[in-house]
Amino acid sequence: MKEVKVTDKVENFYDKFLNWIIEKGPSVLLGFVILIVGLWLIRVFARWMERRLAQKKINNSLSPFFLSVSVVVLRILLVFLIMQILGIQLTIFAALVGAVGVAAGLALSGTMQNFASGVLILMLKPFKVSDNIIAQGQEGTVTSIQLFFTIVTTFDNRKVIIPNSKLSNEVIINVSAIGSRRLDIELKFSYGIDLETVKKVIDETIADSISILKTPEKRVGISLLEESGYKVLINVWLQSHGFNDAKLAFQEKLLHNLKDSGIVLPGMAAK
Repeated sequence: MKEVKVTDKVENFYDKFLNWIIEKGPSVLLGFVILIVGLWLIRVFARWMERRLAQKKINNSLSPFFLSVSVVVLRILLVFLIMQILGIQLTIFAALVGAVGVAAGLALSGTMQNFASGVLILMLKPFKVSDNIIAQGQEGTVTSIQLFFTIVTTFDNRKVIIPNSKLSNEVIINVSAIGSRRLDIELKFSYGIDLETVKKVIDETIADSISILKTPEKRVGISLLEESGYKVLINVWLQSHGFNDAKLAFQEKLLHNLKDSGIVLPGMAAK
């Protein structure tokens, strides 16, 4: 009696399995074929996209990201297509993906804002690597632009990591984008010192300074008249890179030339 029951169960299982093969077999086979072909097409697309990004000279930080995101999205769509062919209900998966997406969005809102800002910076290029910028109270040279943050090395060799959202939503001063910067120096003299003599010394100092650019032209003149004396404003132009070094050298040279010419500045002892 037991042997008959076992045989019946085996035959029942065999019949159900055979029916499942007949009913689902073509769908499974089609899904398998689509999986193989789809993965091959995705690889072909990835190689094509990699070549196109290289031709367009997309930033090195963006190219791998765009490529990986495109491949992942295509693979997810391929899996959904195969599940649809196999007749698997996608309602639960859609709800799960939606819930995970909402939770991730809330948890990573700040991170995603930095990411979006990084993409904008890399595409719009308000500054680039090697530019000198002033941002978030820091001045230095941009050494790296990542998707989530930008690294600035200050002139006293401090490494400052600034979130990209701070750079895309607030004021950035790119002091090297144009290539030259103006140096403004204001000096005060007593009325007993001849203006033409002062201007002659200043002009000679500017002419002897190789760091001073010929264009735009220099400007030297009286900026303010006071009871105790007059102020002379000097406007000269320097290269953006190396600006601080050139500024220090020029000011030192100017001070020595004024002193050697017998011109006394306030607080300076006469020769």
